[in-house]
Amino acid sequence: MIRRTTRIIIYGFLVVILFVGCSGQAQTPTELAQTTQNVQEPTQAQASTEAPKPTVAPTIAPTEEPMEVVDVKLTLNFLAGGPQAGFMYAKALGYYDDVGLNVTIEEGQGSATTAQLVATGGAQFGFADGPSAMTVRSKGGAVKIIAPILQTNGFAVISLADKGIESVKDLVGKTVAVQPGTAQTTLFDAVFEANGVDKNQVNITNIDPAALVGSLLEGRVDAILAGADFQSVQIRDRGFEVNDLFYRDIGVPTIGLSLIVNDQMIKDQPDIVARFVEASLKGWDAARKNPDAAAQAVVDQFISGNKEQILKQLNVDLMLVCAPGAEALGKVPTKNWETTYDLLVKYLGFPNDLPVEDYYTTEFIPANAPTCP
Repeated sequence: MIRRTTRIIIYGFLVVILFVGCSGQAQTPTELAQTTQNVQEPTQAQASTEAPKPTVAPTIAPTEEPMEVVDVKLTLNFLAGGPQAGFMYAKALGYYDDVGLNVTIEEGQGSATTAQLVATGGAQFGFADGPSAMTVRSKGGAVKIIAPILQTNGFAVISLADKGIESVKDLVGKTVAVQPGTAQTTLFDAVFEANGVDKNQVNITNIDPAALVGSLLEGRVDAILAGADFQSVQIRDRGFEVNDLFYRDIGVPTIGLSLIVNDQMIKDQPDIVARFVEASLKGWDAARKNPDAAAQAVVDQFISGNKEQILKQLNVDLMLVCAPGAEALGKVPTKNWETTYDLLVKYLGFPNDLPVEDYYTTEFIPANAPTCP
C-alpha cells in the first residue's frame, strides 16, 4: 500500500515537470486572458496576410416572369401585297411573339376607312396613307401617325416608255387619265406648280379606276396617275416598258403609308404601342434584306396573293421606306412633314388650326431603329 502511494506521487511529480517544461513558463490567469485576447484580435499587419473569411453566397434573384401575351389587331389599308409585306414577314419571323404580342392582320377597304376604324377603336393599329389619316384627325378623329413605313408616297405619273415622257414638262399637249376624288389627282395641281407647267396646257380626263391601265395600253391616253407599286407593276407584267415619274421626285413628297393608332391607346398602353412599332420596323428591315422571303410570307398568310407580283410590288415599295435625308426607318425628316401639311392646306382645303406636330409622334421610334442608307 505504501509502495503504491509512493508510485502515484512520483507519477504526479513527473507530470508537473513535463507541463512546466513544455510551456516554458507557467501563466497566471491574467496572462492567460491576455493570450486569449491576442489570439482573438490579431494586429492589422496579421489581418492583412490572413486568408479572407468565407462569405455567404449571394441570394439568386428570381427569374423574370414570362411576358404576358397581348392580342392586338392590325388593319391594312387595302388587300395584302407588297406595300404591307413587312408586317407579314415580322409575324413569320416571330418578332411580334418576341415582344409578347399575338398579332392578327386583316385586309382593309381603303386608307380613309382604316383610319376611321382605328379612330373609333375598331382596331388597335392601322396602316393608312398619311394624308388620309391626317384628314380623319383634322375632322376630330382620335387617330395619330406613329411610324411612317413608306416615308414618301408611291404616287406617280405613269407612261409607256415609247411616249418619251421623262419630265413633267413633257406632259404639255398630252392626255393624262386620272381617278376623280383621289389625293393624287387633287395633288396633281401641286405637281404642275412645282415644275412650272401650266395645267391648262395638259388634257386631263377622268376615268374609272378599272379602266385606267387599259386606257394607257390601248393608246387612248398618254399617261395615267396611279401607283408605281401597283398599276405600274401590272403594266410591266404585260411586257411593256414603263416610265414612272414619282411624285416625291417631282416636288410633291407627301407622307406615304403609315402605322396609326388611337389616342387613347397611346395614353393607356404606350408599352404595347412601342413594342408593336419596334417589331414592325424589324420586320421591314428584314424585308429589305430578303424581299423574296417577305413576299412568300404574304402568300403564306393570305393565300390569294401571287408571289411574283407581290415581290415586284415590294421591290418598288422598298424604294420608298427611306425619304431623302431620313436617318432611320419610321423617322421622316421634319421638312417632309411640313411639306405634306402645307400641300394639304393649299390643295385639299386642309384646316390649319392645329400645328403639324399634332398629327404625328416620334416617341415610339426606338433609339436603335434600323438605319436608312
